[in-house]
Amino acid sequence: MKTLKLIPFVLLLSLSAFAATDLKVGDPAIPFKLKTQEGKEFDLNSRKGNWTVLYFFPKAETPGCTKQACSFRDNIKKIRDMKTEVYGISTNNVKDQADFAKAHALNFILLADEKAQVANDYGSKMPVLNMSKRWTFIIDPNLVIRDIAKDVDPITDAQRVATRIGELQKTAIK
Repeated sequence: MKTLKLIPFVLLLSLSAFAATDLKVGDPAIPFKLKTQEGKEFDLNSRKGNWTVLYFFPKAETPGCTKQACSFRDNIKKIRDMKTEVYGISTNNVKDQADFAKAHALNFILLADEKAQVANDYGSKMPVLNMSKRWTFIIDPNLVIRDIAKDVDPITDAQRVATRIGELQKTAIK
């Protein structure tokens, strides 16, 4: 009888492994709507026609996340010169995102994914925890994923992104 009681639990665990999408380069970006740190609605579909960086980070005001956000802040001009916008996504709420952006003078938009639905859709949600792994996606003007970096270095990610966007834009012109 104990085995029968365990089966639904095991089935639930195995099904949860398939809950997140295994996105690959060349796949369409999954559309979503989230609140910005200012409480405004952001719709990924509004980015059609523009290059977009979505970087998922675990938690505002933690050492690695602060280094990564500040690195994007410090490299934003180089990225924007390539007509690309950066959006940081974590499971923090709107207020925490606003406080984080203000504390570090962030000059790009943070998005609040409180229920981790977008992190789950993009495959970056940590198992069990309501947090995202540190993953970065570069999305082209047709809303197609052109680069995925998993377990990125928070200090060098912005530089890597700037270099990679330049490479991708050169090959897109050909």
